[in-house]
Amino acid sequence: MGSFSNPPMFSLIIPAYNEESYLPRLLDSVDKAIDCYAGGAGSIDVIVADNGSTDSTAELAQARGCWVVSEDKRVIAAVRNAGAKHARGNILVFVDADSIIHPDTFNAINRSLATDKVIGGSSGVRLERFSFGIALAYMLMVPMVWLTGLDTGVVFCRRDDFESIGGYNEELLFAEDAHFLWNLKLLGRKRGQKLVRVRSIKAIASTRKFDTHGDWHYPKLILRVGYELIFSRGSMDSIARKYWYGDQRAKLTGEDLEDP
Repeated sequence: MGSFSNPPMFSLIIPAYNEESYLPRLLDSVDKAIDCYAGGAGSIDVIVADNGSTDSTAELAQARGCWVVSEDKRVIAAVRNAGAKHARGNILVFVDADSIIHPDTFNAINRSLATDKVIGGSSGVRLERFSFGIALAYMLMVPMVWLTGLDTGVVFCRRDDFESIGGYNEELLFAEDAHFLWNLKLLGRKRGQKLVRVRSIKAIASTRKFDTHGDWHYPKLILRVGYELIFSRGSMDSIARKYWYGDQRAKLTGEDLEDP
């Protein structure tokens, strides 16, 4: 991992809650990306923002040379912001703990931000496995990505721009990443800058939600979320807490996903 002696160019921020099973493979991929970075290992530091883990996540991260910061608020946006608050890099990079990043990640981000025509962007993802049900879920998301230019995976921007839009919205229990990129896109539009998708460095995303809830659960979830957002915010919060914040991660019942 990067040295803490001099200010780095990049700060990679990893929000984590009970991620001892997934974090090692992510950090292995981070090590490879750091080795491949033309600017040298000292240009990158790695921050694990621990969200009150009850397993060995924090100890594992420290043993791997990461800077560990704590955030007790059980809202993913707050955890991302906590990592950014302690970051020293001029470029902030965010990735989920159950991902694997591409070896050329930091080189590609550096190339993208070398011009003032780009405000930030994302890498997109490939899923670690596919099935018909997962493919359907993927297809449901693709039109939104095409229409908005927003994507997931590795997300990056300059620190100043992160602060200009106020970071991640801590009022949101989910979709905070899309909201963040949308605000970044709007800021860039005012300046004549664009939000980019650097698909050459797609991250690999785990399918643990499909492993937990079933390969065909996503269409039902989308319908349920849409209904609750319109008619019952309190019930939506309950579903969000269970799906995104459960104990690694709580399984939704058929009743949770059924239309009212």
